[in-house]
Order: sequence, then C-alpha cells, then structure tokens
Amino acid sequence: MGKKEEEEIIRIAKKMDKMAQKKNGAGALDLLKELKNIPMTLELLQSTRIGMSVNAIRKQSTDDEVTSLAKSLIKSWKKLLDEPAAEKNSEEKKKERTTPVVSPAQASPEPREESSSSNSSSKSESVDVTPNTLIATFPRAPGTSDSDAKNPNLRRNVLCGNVSPDRIAKMTAEEMASDELKEMRKNLTKEAIRDHQVATSGGTQTDLFTCGKCKKKKCTYTQVQTRSADEPMTTFVFCNECGNRWKFC
Repeated sequence: MGKKEEEEIIRIAKKMDKMAQKKNGAGALDLLKELKNIPMTLELLQSTRIGMSVNAIRKQSTDDEVTSLAKSLIKSWKKLLDEPAAEKNSEEKKKERTTPVVSPAQASPEPREESSSSNSSSKSESVDVTPNTLIATFPRAPGTSDSDAKNPNLRRNVLCGNVSPDRIAKMTAEEMASDELKEMRKNLTKEAIRDHQVATSGGTQTDLFTCGKCKKKKCTYTQVQTRSADEPMTTFVFCNECGNRWKFC
C-alpha cells in the first residue's frame, strides 16, 4: 500500500465528508476525478473508508455527472472485493483435487488430545493467516455472519458505505444472515409449528404404536400429506400418557 496514495485518499475523503455535512457538493466532481486516477486496492478502501464518503456524496448530489461517476467508482471497487473470494474458491478446489484419500486402516484409531496451550496457539495462527480483509477495522458484533460465503451482499454494502460500522455493531446474527439462511429458518419454524398443531389436533386413538419415552401404547395418530402427492403420507403420533410426540413417513 503506497503511503502517498493513502494520504491523498484521506485528504479527498475529509473534503467529501465536509461537503456531505454542509450539503454543498461544489467541487465534488473534481474530487471524484482525482479518485479515478488513483490506483485503488482493497487495503486502501479498508484503511481510508473512502467508499462511505463517495456514497454519501452520491446520495446528496443532484448533478447527474457526479452521481454517474460516483456509481462507476463504487462499481469498480466492488470488483476488488470479489477477486479475493474467487481466488479463495480456486485454491480450495485445487486442494480438493490434490488431497489424498486416507483409508480407514491408515487413519489413526484414537484422536490425539492437544494441550490447551497448543489449542490457543493454533487459534492464534488461524487468526493471523486468514483475517477478514474487508471489515477487520469495523466494530464487531457477536455471532456476525460477515464471513458467510453465501452472504456477499452484506460485505459489499459495508465496503460501499450502504451499511455503517455502527449499524454492523448493533445488528444481530439473524439480521446479518443471508437471504437464503433467513428463508431456511423461516421454513423450519413453519414446519415446527405445523408439526405441533397436527400432532395435537385430534386424531385416531390406537394401541399400534409404543411410545419411546414411557413405553405405553395409549396413543393418538394423524396422517397428513406433507409432501408431493406421489410421496408417502406423514404419520404424526401423540402419546396420551406422557405427551411425547414423533412422526414418520
């Protein structure tokens, strides 16, 4: 990282921040043109947080040329974020192809216990070798998902200033989850609620099933088509003695 480039970017960022505070974008176009001529790196984006300053100018400006150039810069900087992820995926694929398969006979029969000191050392090395290159300087919240490979949008939003560091620090793990993970949690919750309702909403008394918990046979069962029509029906069983519930297809 060039010290000269970093100082120049910080100077520009301070000017843009003042413009945003005063809501006066005069001279913003010249500053954006200066930025365009500076070779940008992921390290410079992280240390200067210039993305947040440019994004603030973009949101406030009514000048089409200013907003267009700001968008262009942000778009080009997003590519810097995608490059490390692509390289990492490529390296992982190479490792998968070159890693030899160990047969059960070759594997060690008993796992070796490591001392607490070696575990601590191992964790330290892991942190040093694979730091989060994007949000390392931002305040961290417990249980964050900024390293979630399926949630690149969060990292892009932080890089480009759409999500502030203060907001990151206050977000819960659920809020930071990717859309795919949120949908999965939603479906699991719905299924759990449905299973509970079906298992307790009446049914047919039977002694064909033995409760695995109390070993009694006083049960009630209900059959429901929970999947496609050509799939077997799901049987929900409720033990009238201890309240245990289970299901099977």
